[in-house]
Amino acid sequence: MKVAVGSDHAGFEYKELIKKHLEDKGFQIIDKGTYSKESVDYPVFGESVGKAVSSGEADMGIVICGTGIGISISANKVPGVRAALCTNEYMARMARKHNNANVLALGARVLGIDLVLGIVDQFFSTDFEGGRHERRVNLIMNIEKDLCK
Repeated sequence: MKVAVGSDHAGFEYKELIKKHLEDKGFQIIDKGTYSKESVDYPVFGESVGKAVSSGEADMGIVICGTGIGISISANKVPGVRAALCTNEYMARMARKHNNANVLALGARVLGIDLVLGIVDQFFSTDFEGGRHERRVNLIMNIEKDLCK
C-alpha cells in the first residue's frame, strides 16, 4: 500500500517516526513534506497529501500538524478526500469502519507518540464495513459533487 504523508513543522518529528514505523511494516511511503522543523504553512501539506490520495498516486494518507485540526480541514478541501482527525484508537477504527476515511489526521502537540503509533496501526488494519455506512458515505460524497458543479 502506498501512503502519502505530510506535516507542518510541529508534526515533522512525528512524521519521520510514522514513516519508519510504516516502512518497517512494508508500506511504501510518499513523503510530501515538510522536510525540517523550520516554520511552514500547514495548508500546503494538507493539500499535497489530499491531492496524492485523490489522484490515486497514494492509496491513503496521513497529515500531521500541532492539533491536527487545520491540516485536516485543508486536506478535506480536496475532492475525494475523507480526512478524519483521530485522538484515540477507537476513533481510528470507526473512521475506517464506518466512514471509509482515506486520510488520517493527527495532532503532534496533543498526542504522545506511543498513542499515535497505535492510532496509525488501527487506521491501517481496519477495513470499511460498507452496508448501511456506504449509503452515508455516498451522501457525504454527493454534497461534494453538488458543490463542485
